Amino acid sequence: MGYLEGFGVTFRKWGEGVTTREYRGGKTNKAGQIDPRDQKAPKPPRAHGRHVLNRYEDGMEKCIGCELCAGVCPAKCIYVRGADNPPDDPRSPGERFGFIYEINYLRCIHCDLCVEACPTEAITETKLFEFSFENREDAIYTKDELLVDDDGRPQKLRWEDWRPGEDEFTSGWMRATAPAGRASYENRIGWSGELGYGSRAAEQGQEFEDPEPVDDSHDDHDQGGHH
Repeated sequence: MGYLEGFGVTFRKWGEGVTTREYRGGKTNKAGQIDPRDQKAPKPPRAHGRHVLNRYEDGMEKCIGCELCAGVCPAKCIYVRGADNPPDDPRSPGERFGFIYEINYLRCIHCDLCVEACPTEAITETKLFEFSFENREDAIYTKDELLVDDDGRPQKLRWEDWRPGEDEFTSGWMRATAPAGRASYENRIGWSGELGYGSRAAEQGQEFEDPEPVDDSHDDHDQGGHH
């Protein structure tokens, strides 16, 4: 593309209107209301944001302290230590529970590999990523901050800008693909119930086609070849 064609693209965009939004960090007025001009861009259903540690519908914690999320994390931002459940006051249905759970958000890249690795669906990601810390210590979230409250909702910390709907349908793509990583699991609920939400809906709307059968009658091995 030459210079003149490039300028032509710019001139055409001028006539399409403003596409940016004014974001002021969720500041509120004296009445406690957010300025209507303070807008967030819409987030896609599979957006990866701040994590939460979930509970079962009876209030028991899903985390069993297995440390698989910490082991798979490429940024090494998760620290977990499990402990045996007290017989008289168990925290999770299994023999162990997550005694210590920390995520360092100065390192986290929101890849969601921790969600994939978790065998009990304890950790998921919300759509919130507009949060700024007052000091480095605040960037290290502890279990008390990550664990959902008694209503199953994320703990909303003072430096986080939550808006309606950002805690809904968290990690929906995992509920669609976790069983085998195939889109054919769309619309199938394979996720255990969560406190405050019950059984979240499976992901919908994804189009896919069944792959054609592979013809291996002419495999290289038949001709003495190798890979």
